[in-house]
Amino acid sequence: QVQLVESGGGLVQAGGSLRLSCAASGRTFSSYAVGWFRQAPGKEREFVAAIVWSGGSTYYADSVKGRFTVSRDNAKSTVYLQMNALKPEDTAVYYCASTQSFLYWSRNYYRRTQYDYWGQGTQVTVSS
Repeated sequence: QVQLVESGGGLVQAGGSLRLSCAASGRTFSSYAVGWFRQAPGKEREFVAAIVWSGGSTYYADSVKGRFTVSRDNAKSTVYLQMNALKPEDTAVYYCASTQSFLYWSRNYYRRTQYDYWGQGTQVTVSS
């Protein structure tokens, strides 16, 4: 199994920045990629960004392109989500998730069902 722990959430004003971390432990060698998702109150959990451990290919939702950057530190088994130019609509609980499967993943990276393990989430609140 892979355990994931998110951190770095908090309250920030619109236009500000936050960096989220997702620390992986356990059978991390079996993890192919990590995705970030978010869920606002009353809404579905949606894809934000993802990164492949080997090679570092990245993927983003259109709503965050140019503002958010996903990166990884393989030595620390940690994935980061740098969030700049935050907007009130970015307010949500942010989750990281790990997938063990590479088959078809590059075509389905945005689907929650592609991920096997999830963290507990971290709250991000952006005030206007």
